Amino acid sequence: MARLTPEQSRAARGLLDWPPARLGAKANLSEGTIRDFEKGRRTPPLAKLEALRAALESAGVVFMADGETTEGGPGVRLQRYTPAVHLDQGEAGIIENSEM
Repeated sequence: MARLTPEQSRAARGLLDWPPARLGAKANLSEGTIRDFEKGRRTPPLAKLEALRAALESAGVVFMADGETTEGGPGVRLQRYTPAVHLDQGEAGIIENSEM
């Protein structure tokens, strides 16, 4: 697994529309750590980078290594959306079938 880059972190937050504080909360890190990493001021220890990556992946971000993107560098994208619940099985289906 390739190391998370500051650019990937910023791009992933952009895809999720997350401010640094939210990513920090999800990864149990300070907002300052997120900001410093993304601005290239410091690189957190590997365990903290893994926590960042895990938080972003759990929200649906997919990380791509060198050569997996059209530009050839590392990148990010969101997982393809596949609804887990069909309307006839979810809340909307229950409401539709009720006799209210």
